[in-house]
Amino acid sequence: MLSCVNIGGPSVSRVVCASPLIAGRRPPIASALKLNSDQIQPERQTQSALHSTDRSNFPVATEMEPPIEQQQSGNSSLGGGFLAKKPYEPPFWASHLNPIPSHVFSFGHFPTPIHRWNLPNLPRNTQVWLKRDDLSGMQLSSNKVRKLEFLLADAVAQGSDCIITIGGIQSNHCRATAVAAKYLNLDCYLILFTSKILVDKDPGLTGSLLVERLVGAHIGLVSVEEYVNVGSLSLTSLLKEKLLREGRKPYVIPVGGSNSLGTWGYIEAVREIEHQVQVVNSKERFDDVVVACGSGGTIAGLAIGSWLSNLKAKVHAFSICYDPDYFYEYVQGLLDGLQAGVSSRDIINIQNAKGLGYAMSTSEELKFIKVVAEATGVVLDPVYSGKAAYAMVKDMAEYPSKWEGRKILFIHTGGLLGLFDKTDQLLPLVGSWGKMEIHESIPRNDGTGKMF
Repeated sequence: MLSCVNIGGPSVSRVVCASPLIAGRRPPIASALKLNSDQIQPERQTQSALHSTDRSNFPVATEMEPPIEQQQSGNSSLGGGFLAKKPYEPPFWASHLNPIPSHVFSFGHFPTPIHRWNLPNLPRNTQVWLKRDDLSGMQLSSNKVRKLEFLLADAVAQGSDCIITIGGIQSNHCRATAVAAKYLNLDCYLILFTSKILVDKDPGLTGSLLVERLVGAHIGLVSVEEYVNVGSLSLTSLLKEKLLREGRKPYVIPVGGSNSLGTWGYIEAVREIEHQVQVVNSKERFDDVVVACGSGGTIAGLAIGSWLSNLKAKVHAFSICYDPDYFYEYVQGLLDGLQAGVSSRDIINIQNAKGLGYAMSTSEELKFIKVVAEATGVVLDPVYSGKAAYAMVKDMAEYPSKWEGRKILFIHTGGLLGLFDKTDQLLPLVGSWGKMEIHESIPRNDGTGKMF
């Protein structure tokens, strides 16, 4: 059962967008890359609401006409909202960070809602609330949208005509990048790692691959072994050099969009959360923020944002791939790249939740996803938030005193399409079905039932 908070009016801003011009495209390819309960109801200060998608109340940008770059790409929207590129003004508490992005695109439907999440078997007096970044829009692109708003603004500023990025075969980030690039009429090249026995085969249309191939992304496959031994930086550099020789102007986005520039996506998300709960003038506060960690950018932005702002919540990250020490070091690099002047270990707690490994699910994890969906209506993904929520609830069961009486904000980072890659494992767990029995005594007359 979901208990939703509504601060302000129910009105939703709506825009109508022109379709991007997609002309002169080469056919997409899919081939191997060759390697030569209490509700928060503070006094309203702005028109912002937890459910509103109107961004005008957030001091993110100034409304303006679509820029020349946008007009050339064929993208526009009524009122200069969705798909608009705007000057960026950081939160006052982050204004000392450096460098500050000059511009930001508007891809997502923000702010995303926050509501009470009635998970079963919580410790005494513990509340869990859910930040629904799975509802950010852009073809279910979830938390990746926030990073791409900054990264693609930089790509356009540099005059790039195509985007390169890299990730797993069902990467949410790669799918999001493919969609966002086409919004701006940019080609997208994806390097996806998969099993070595599948690297020479058509990858199919399951989950993210369907969206990527529909929007015409150029897909290059590498084996997991090549990804590990060659490295993501070298692989993207190889493809970048190839495209440069062909006269293209590629822009490389790292794994998960997690560099110092992408980190601004979740610094901005903290400002959004601040406005939603009205921290400054409300007695209601979140004690903890919990989120999955897959590449580091999301947790870096949340951690530095919470530390600098009035949110002041303790950030807990559950790693779904590497060990915590790796992410402490990686996040430190992102913070240093912003001249934040703080240690990652002082502002974030990272725990291991990788289980069998990246994108591999145990039967217990999938059962948990099913139980949560049936109990609350919230569908978690098997790669990120599903593992993080499973690990959080397990930690609560083992150490209840650590969580008792605390108010927790869990960030749902999306990834719904990843479930389609787990259908064989999920099939035994889902509800029963059967043919509906209609007794022979029930009258049957031709033409009685109309299809429409």
